[in-house]
Amino acid sequence: MTSSEFTSNRDNFCYRHPDRQSFVLCQRCMRTVCPECQTQAPVGVICPECMTAERKNRTPAQKRAQRRWGGSGGTITAVRSGKPIVTYVLLAVTTFISLLQLIPGVGDQITLALRFAAPYLYPQLNGGIFEPWRLLTAMFVHGGFVHLALNMLALWMLGQTLEPMLGRARYLALYLISGLGGSVAVALIAPTTATVGASGAIFGLMAALLIIGRHLGANVTGILVVLGINFAFSFFVARISWEAHLGGALVGALIAFILTRTRRREQRTWQIVLLATVAVLLLVVVALVPPLILLS
Repeated sequence: MTSSEFTSNRDNFCYRHPDRQSFVLCQRCMRTVCPECQTQAPVGVICPECMTAERKNRTPAQKRAQRRWGGSGGTITAVRSGKPIVTYVLLAVTTFISLLQLIPGVGDQITLALRFAAPYLYPQLNGGIFEPWRLLTAMFVHGGFVHLALNMLALWMLGQTLEPMLGRARYLALYLISGLGGSVAVALIAPTTATVGASGAIFGLMAALLIIGRHLGANVTGILVVLGINFAFSFFVARISWEAHLGGALVGALIAFILTRTRRREQRTWQIVLLATVAVLLLVVVALVPPLILLS
């Protein structure tokens, strides 16, 4: 299609601002909308008219969820202002480290230094080596460009919704503890397997979005389908750690449950205590259980 043909087609311009070209369609009415008219949805964006109609059609349960959470009820949208800075930082750091892995010679050393495997945690089993930081550093290295690209795309999409909704500190806690949960699951289920990648943390974000969406009264069928397809895909492709996906999803769902039940300001201390307890319990489990498996 030539440029003149493109510009003459009014479907390629925002229906509310006819002078603005756009390549984005509203997921409800499929009309073109410019960035100013877009409201982020679990998948894609919604135009202002569809958002208004969505709010008018909310059920009483959804309206109660809006009052409790402070969101928009029918769809999962950002309820706090500001850009998702933590998401951008995670994207930048992870991409930088993973691109360094592509450098011949240097990349292999980076992978070996940061990947996770259970034996690195137990000095009595590997000649005195104790490197617990690998539980988290494995999230920042990947098994290739495609692996990196898919995880970072998912992180960018999920972070656009979750970080403004939860706030930066809670969102970062969700990401890191979910990643920790993925590593712990690998240590428990496949203690001799070495893993890399942010997939555990990504699955934690997806599971959290599912739980929070359900709490808001939103239609979470699409999120559930995407989560199920991605998890099932883990079993059919070699070198994908379904254990990390499972651990990250379970921990992410648990954290989201805690966040939705401790939302009020007077519950802030309990929220911090519960999140810290989840992290500590994961560390206790990974410290005690896998050595029994490896020595059996």
